[in-house]
Amino acid sequence: MAKAVKMADIAKVMGVSTVTVSKALSDQKGVSEELRARIKKQAEEMGYRTTSVLHQERSRKNVSYTIGAIVADRFLDKYESFYWTMYQEVATAAVQRGCFTMIEVLQREDEAGLVMPKLLRERKTEGLMVIGRLKQEYLRKLMDYADIPVFFLDFYDKSVQCDSIVSNSYFGMYTMTTYLYEMGHREIGFVGNVLFTDSITDRYFGYVKALYERGIQVNPQWVLNDRDPETGRSDKGFEIVLPEKMPTAFVCNNDGAAAMLVRTLENNGYKVPEDVSVVGYDNYLAPGLCDVGITTYEVDMKEMAKRAVKNMIRKISGDHYRQGMYIVNGRVVYKDSVARRE
Repeated sequence: MAKAVKMADIAKVMGVSTVTVSKALSDQKGVSEELRARIKKQAEEMGYRTTSVLHQERSRKNVSYTIGAIVADRFLDKYESFYWTMYQEVATAAVQRGCFTMIEVLQREDEAGLVMPKLLRERKTEGLMVIGRLKQEYLRKLMDYADIPVFFLDFYDKSVQCDSIVSNSYFGMYTMTTYLYEMGHREIGFVGNVLFTDSITDRYFGYVKALYERGIQVNPQWVLNDRDPETGRSDKGFEIVLPEKMPTAFVCNNDGAAAMLVRTLENNGYKVPEDVSVVGYDNYLAPGLCDVGITTYEVDMKEMAKRAVKNMIRKISGDHYRQGMYIVNGRVVYKDSVARRE
């Protein structure tokens, strides 16, 4: 698909500002009639089309795009089906815009071997969503290999230039930790492999900020892993190891980790929330994983998916869209896993 001509391209050729081009093409004041005519002529010669014209053309032609999605198999264990639901939201948002989706599960050995997705190799899609953090080396090769628009969904990468849609992990966990403090807790731990994904790291620092603002130091003995650091899985023989001296509350990087922690606490004789309070993140938990309703920070998956699909379509079609990282806020959902500490 030929690169769409932008106002900045016309401005560069004409030696004027983008604002001047915009005014000329939209018949606004501030541009002489002679310059306006020259700019319009140049725009026509360069094949410039306004956004409204592009939308009208696509409507007449009933253009439909196929959007691919890849997700690592480690995110699809029985505690991590959050990403299945996120993909379903993407699929729904795409259908509402007259588009279709295809998903490919990236196997661990293919990620390690830098094997590119079949969706790209067989050119089955016009855009690609990467749902969930992949290894950095793989992402770099993917971005070099892909000749179609790519979006990262629910993560970002500082070293790989790509548009991304993320939840507000930092603020969300800051909010949850602050809530525990307001409920009287002063000894608060964190559950999550801190450097495993950018989102977990952001949630950890939101937790740290909430404590430091209140003069509380992080106790490293209360920062617990929630998954195998090598495989990233939590469903194959992994158990959370409780500290010898327990805090009164934990913030967990997701609801799956919170459910696993609740089971571990109960197996060790603790009651939730009477003995230990627990909060999570996502507001997503498969049925039957926990006998306690977990207070959590709800990720607005629907809004994230809608924004990702909207921007992907614009990126494929050459329309203007907001580039870079887009952060979507969530909200606290109060349930039964927190008790006030006097």
